[in-house]
Amino acid sequence: MKNTNTPAFRFIPFRVADIIEMCLKENTLPGDQKDFRPFFTLLTHVFHYEFKNTMDSLKDAYSAMDPDTDTRIAFPSGKDSTGKFVTLLKNTLEKANYEAITEEELNQAMTKASLFDLRLHVDFDEFSEVLLFCRGQSLQQQAISRWFGLSSKTVEFINYDRVVVYIRLKASPATERADKAPARAGASMLKLFQNVPKADLEMLFPNTQLRMRVRDKLLIGVPALVSGGIVLTTKVGATLLLMASMLGFWFGLRQQPVELNVANLTILFGGFGALGAYIWKQFSNFKNRKLRFMQQLTQNLYFKNLDNNAGVIYRLLNDAEEEECKEAILAYYFLLTSKVPLDRQQLDYKIEQWLAEKWQCRIDFEIDDALEKLVRLGLVEQRINEYLALPLEQAIQQLDKRWDDYFDHTPAASR
Repeated sequence: MKNTNTPAFRFIPFRVADIIEMCLKENTLPGDQKDFRPFFTLLTHVFHYEFKNTMDSLKDAYSAMDPDTDTRIAFPSGKDSTGKFVTLLKNTLEKANYEAITEEELNQAMTKASLFDLRLHVDFDEFSEVLLFCRGQSLQQQAISRWFGLSSKTVEFINYDRVVVYIRLKASPATERADKAPARAGASMLKLFQNVPKADLEMLFPNTQLRMRVRDKLLIGVPALVSGGIVLTTKVGATLLLMASMLGFWFGLRQQPVELNVANLTILFGGFGALGAYIWKQFSNFKNRKLRFMQQLTQNLYFKNLDNNAGVIYRLLNDAEEEECKEAILAYYFLLTSKVPLDRQQLDYKIEQWLAEKWQCRIDFEIDDALEKLVRLGLVEQRINEYLALPLEQAIQQLDKRWDDYFDHTPAASR
């Protein structure tokens, strides 16, 4: 169950096509409304073309780091592109309106109890760099069963709709052990997850280990001690007495030797067999309980994982392109439909209020970023601290000219 009493974030939870329809539904556009769709078709094409350069740069920087690549490197540069890739990744995440998860928030998550009834441990010494980003944060409630399902309690927790994890392993052979993630030393991993409780961030790491909680140890240890006492007194007691007699004779503490007849051998091997069977049973109980925990963790990750490595880059670029388009569309629309020029604060308030009242969506609109894009594209006029949108017809001409210039390779001197 979601709780809407959460802080406002920058992410706009609607598609670009929906934003356009939401604006058209207002019926407040000046002039002919049919010009609105061609304008935004051109605008989205411009953003798509500009993001192509970002995509190429990210692909080039990540190519040498990608653990899933199936292509050869024809011209190795010999340079480490990690720094360039991380910078480009952060810029893309910023445009996609992701928020960085700070080290303090991560440490808090590591100390909180897991919602999945597991105790997890992550060895951060195996990583040279760890970055986490989230988008779409909400406060939720969930019923947790206790005492083998006999009772339950409702817990409140912070849930992330999307989490991006970037991890670079240390260049050490220790990270290539068979019980670790199948990644070479120094490799970089990029993963995207959905619906991740803040308290369970540790399950997203490749070297997550299950640890037995005190309750789990008691559930295994107490029955083991009780049954162990029964086994010792009923099945192994006679064997222990026989062994004590034999050792006493060997060390000179007993004068009478112990005869190893059929009866005594039966007692001896029967006791050892019972003891071995008991130890194996307790070991199997421990392993089976750990396997159940591992299965629970694997099932959760199976449904939460959205993409990996290079696939994450394409998703993030698409998200960034969508967010840039949505911000520009909303800012231009409200400037166009305003009867007077607006300053940043007035425009920001109108957009946020409209989304909250008409569409029940609380966001912290990126007004500075939206206006910077419109000014750069020449779609608004800036008058000191106020902004005025170009009429639709002029805006279409401006975007049309910009689009043509992308493919005009005529030297400037001959134009």
